[in-house]
Amino acid sequence: MSGRIQIDLFSSLDGVQQAPGGPDEDTTDGFAFGGWQAPLIGDDDGAQVADGMKGMDALLLGRRTYDIFAAYWPHQGNGSEADIAHALNSIPKYVASRGNPALTWADSHLLGSDLAAAVADLRDRHDDIHVIGSIDFARSLVTEGLFDQLNLWIYPVVLGAGKRLFPHDGPPVGLTLLSASPASKKGAVLLSYGPTGAPPATGDMTTQQ
Repeated sequence: MSGRIQIDLFSSLDGVQQAPGGPDEDTTDGFAFGGWQAPLIGDDDGAQVADGMKGMDALLLGRRTYDIFAAYWPHQGNGSEADIAHALNSIPKYVASRGNPALTWADSHLLGSDLAAAVADLRDRHDDIHVIGSIDFARSLVTEGLFDQLNLWIYPVVLGAGKRLFPHDGPPVGLTLLSASPASKKGAVLLSYGPTGAPPATGDMTTQQ
């Protein structure tokens, strides 16, 4: 059976996914709210993240996210994040980049330039491939219809400007809700969606009985 591509993103209520982890993660276009997730994440949504990684056997990342992860996770073998570190450190990592970067994290590989062909190859070799963060790259996967599940952790904060998976000039995408978690203690909700192709045909509410 062909492997599955899952996209995992932390999102504000208004759809901003830029730099949830820290102030210097991504300051593109003067983004001033880096680290916005930190006050809002709790044990319950943290457990959801860890649970979602249990079947993961490959990691697919954009270059910026790869550099952040490669500088952090190889050094987190102990403490509260040890299980996540082990999960990420022990599987193959594939990196989408227009350049030829030095990939220093163990078992890291440069993704081929033909995105559709590269993703098809990964599906043949792995069962559960996760894209974490990597908004620009994730947007390319969505545009090309190269994903099977979108996992969005929605947090109760509105950020205004910032990078979004679904920008105002992005392509139309039909989705179906696969699951919805109860709200965490701090108000986060995990929503999982599957793609359905183009959005359904439009209708006219005035004709409904």
